[in-house]
Amino acid sequence: MADKGLPVPEGYAPKDEDSLPAYLAGAPAVAARLGGAQADWRVREVGDGNLNLVFIVDGPAGGVAVKQALPYVRLVGESWPLPLSRAHFEQMALATQAKHAPGLVPEVLHYDETLALIVMELLRPHIIMRQGMIKAIRYPDFVEAITDFMARTLFHTSDLALPADEKKAAIAAFCGNTALCKITEDLIFTEPYMIAENNRWTTPQLDGIAHEFREDGALKVAVSRLKLKFLSEAQALLHGDLHTGSVMVTESDTRVIDPEFAFYGPMGFDIGAVIANLLINYFSQDGHAKPGDPREDYQTWVLEAVEGCWNEFRRKFLALWRDRAAGDAYPHILFTAGAGPEALRAEQEVYMDRLFADSIGFAAAKMIRRILGLAHNIDLEWIEDPGARALCETRCLRLARDLMVNTENYRSIEAVTAAARKARDAY
Repeated sequence: MADKGLPVPEGYAPKDEDSLPAYLAGAPAVAARLGGAQADWRVREVGDGNLNLVFIVDGPAGGVAVKQALPYVRLVGESWPLPLSRAHFEQMALATQAKHAPGLVPEVLHYDETLALIVMELLRPHIIMRQGMIKAIRYPDFVEAITDFMARTLFHTSDLALPADEKKAAIAAFCGNTALCKITEDLIFTEPYMIAENNRWTTPQLDGIAHEFREDGALKVAVSRLKLKFLSEAQALLHGDLHTGSVMVTESDTRVIDPEFAFYGPMGFDIGAVIANLLINYFSQDGHAKPGDPREDYQTWVLEAVEGCWNEFRRKFLALWRDRAAGDAYPHILFTAGAGPEALRAEQEVYMDRLFADSIGFAAAKMIRRILGLAHNIDLEWIEDPGARALCETRCLRLARDLMVNTENYRSIEAVTAAARKARDAY
């Protein structure tokens, strides 16, 4: 069977607001969550992302969110086919994340492999964190929650926690998510540094810097080293697209959503993605500020969140390593006596320093792709004045270039936030 000329499994068809209620009525757990009769349910298609259909369904007893993969990239259209199997990897990732970080991801109520469709709890009154941050809303729970999520999911799926056979089996289970990995490989690590059809930026203001980055040999080497890590280092199960658009929040609750890019890769990729998107928001605030709505205090909070994300992650990750290290890496039996404990503590510091450097490099790559590549952040896109937007983007790009090429100059997250303040003043 095919949909609009694209190959799909027999029985697959995209749902719409008219056809979805009858389908959900056949899923007992979903029907019970909604309550009442099918005729009582209200369906709205609300997807504003790049890839999928997303519906909110409300019934007399409650609501659900429904996500269905399309056989192409929604942002681009049928000219960019994309396997429906990404829904399979997403629901597997959600199950793993729920195991290791309970309460930080939405509950899955129903999954249909043929339809590439997932029904989840409706997070309400949560909003996408990025939208709240554009309005300068503070989320005091965020750092605690996101660092719990990252430390637990990354540690418990790594060789530090897993026997080698379990780790290899887990890698095999996710290794088929190649199409989503290919998007990352191209859009983050390759296309922003060359002439590519998908690229776009604020023009003509950024034409010069876009050309400069395409001619920058040191930058190309640095991003290629990061790409090699992404291709070859299966450290832990990654969310794969962990940014403020993949987090739903209230002021007291945080949930991570949309892990369809999940695969086993370098831990710094997830950590760097969070840091990058906070830094992008920091620079964007100058474009959203108005005479009656200054944003300096909020920018201070954002940079405090950047620092907290790394420092709290580091503390929690090391605590897990000390207390729950049952994996085949750094076997416990080697470090129980004599000089062993002290040697392990020193090695843990080296490990975390290396992970920090990786995270900062990946953060830089994420910042650059969101300005010069295909998929942009509304933090910047919603700045109406192109001149003001380009100024914010220039500051972000200048910092990103230095973070990536001169990573060795950044030994602490405080050095990164200090450089962000300096870049804001310099341009």
